[in-house]
Amino acid sequence: MELFVDIFKKATGQDISKVELLPQSGSNRKYYRIIGQDGLSLIGVYSTNKTESLTFLSFSRAMREAGLKVPQIYAEDLENNIYLQEDLGEVSLYQHILDIRAKEGGFTAELEELYKRILDDLKIFQKKAAEAVDFSLCYPRAAFDERSMDWDLQYFKYYFLRLAKIPFNEELLEKDFDRLKEYLLKQPLDVFLYRDFQSRNIMLRGDDLTPWYIDYQGGRRGARHYDVASLLFDAKADIPAETRLRLARYFFAEEAEEQLPVFHAFVLIRIMQAMGAYGYRGFFERKEHFLQSIPYALGNIKYLLENNLLPNIEIPHLLGVLAALESSPIIQDIINPKKPKLCVYVSSFSYKRMIPNTYNGGGHTFDCRALPNPGRYPEYKQSTGKDADVIAFFDKYQDEMQQFLSAAKTIVGMSVENYMERGFETLMVSFGCTGGQHRSVYCAENMGKWLKERYDIDVVVRHIEQEIKK
Repeated sequence: MELFVDIFKKATGQDISKVELLPQSGSNRKYYRIIGQDGLSLIGVYSTNKTESLTFLSFSRAMREAGLKVPQIYAEDLENNIYLQEDLGEVSLYQHILDIRAKEGGFTAELEELYKRILDDLKIFQKKAAEAVDFSLCYPRAAFDERSMDWDLQYFKYYFLRLAKIPFNEELLEKDFDRLKEYLLKQPLDVFLYRDFQSRNIMLRGDDLTPWYIDYQGGRRGARHYDVASLLFDAKADIPAETRLRLARYFFAEEAEEQLPVFHAFVLIRIMQAMGAYGYRGFFERKEHFLQSIPYALGNIKYLLENNLLPNIEIPHLLGVLAALESSPIIQDIINPKKPKLCVYVSSFSYKRMIPNTYNGGGHTFDCRALPNPGRYPEYKQSTGKDADVIAFFDKYQDEMQQFLSAAKTIVGMSVENYMERGFETLMVSFGCTGGQHRSVYCAENMGKWLKERYDIDVVVRHIEQEIKK
């Protein structure tokens, strides 16, 4: 943060008044919204990948000079892995789609017109960026050529098919990969291929929702079809099939009938690349939101296959593997997730010893020491809160006990219902008293019984002090 303070002051002449860490996405870069004393907001980026940072900074300056709507670079300090770029706001195209769907219930005509504006921008981007950027700085490859395609296909094979335990014949699959690459490479690599041209990388600014563009550091020379495929088959954007086809025809215009089969072949390799990313980030790195994109990608593959949209390429084994994806038990668990059953651990303990550790760093601990205490009377010295004589004692003080337990049950019930909804697996509820023998044991037993009767959950009741004494 000291580095950001210094670079921000040098770039703007202002001190920082507020810093906000932004949610991380698929990359290892960290983004901060940094606000100066007069309200100027910039995005601070921390990235240890200097080659990627150098590419982004060079591309940004070249594209900006060419009149493309990309963020301005304010300052850089690559020795310390940081730079400052223009803050394009918080409304991405993806967020706008979610907002429209929430209000209107579907993909509206207004959204379709916005996509046409973006496709118009893409045509300009493909030409002007190709003329402006230094392709020798491309990372990791200067063109979406045979090697780039092979990397994407291997990514799909090893990080999706292998990790999802999808059976395939490696020799037959590789032959089909070769035929697909041969077909795709017939297209000229004559435009700037943005590479990740999707709804999360398009920001909308102003009342007229002007599109601006970010995250093009993976750009390289390529065919014009690829970025259209990335945009229109963006998994979570979930554009209706008929709208996608209209938009593709809009982009290719009078060439549409000739170019649509080629376009759909690029759609296929783009979906496989994306599924490789979902597998790596989801299965391997355990990032849940990537797994949530898999059903959308499967739906897009199903659409391609069932509507015979792919060109006539001899890729029978690959098509068979794709058709069988949904039958995988691992994929079925993602499509139809089973929420784990919540287990609530209810325990009693003695404050003389310690407050018990929780299973997940949270839960509720209730102090019973304000309740009437049978431990003060000799006749209850050998009994616990489970015994009839102690239970009878608390029956005499039902007002106090029920008021206490009622409040505890309200709080615990809120957590149980929230945890069940969110699919959490554990919750700990602890009751403590002086000796861990009477009041805490009685309350833990009462809470355990109430939870078992009220919810479809597992309940484990423990009496820690009593277990230690045994």
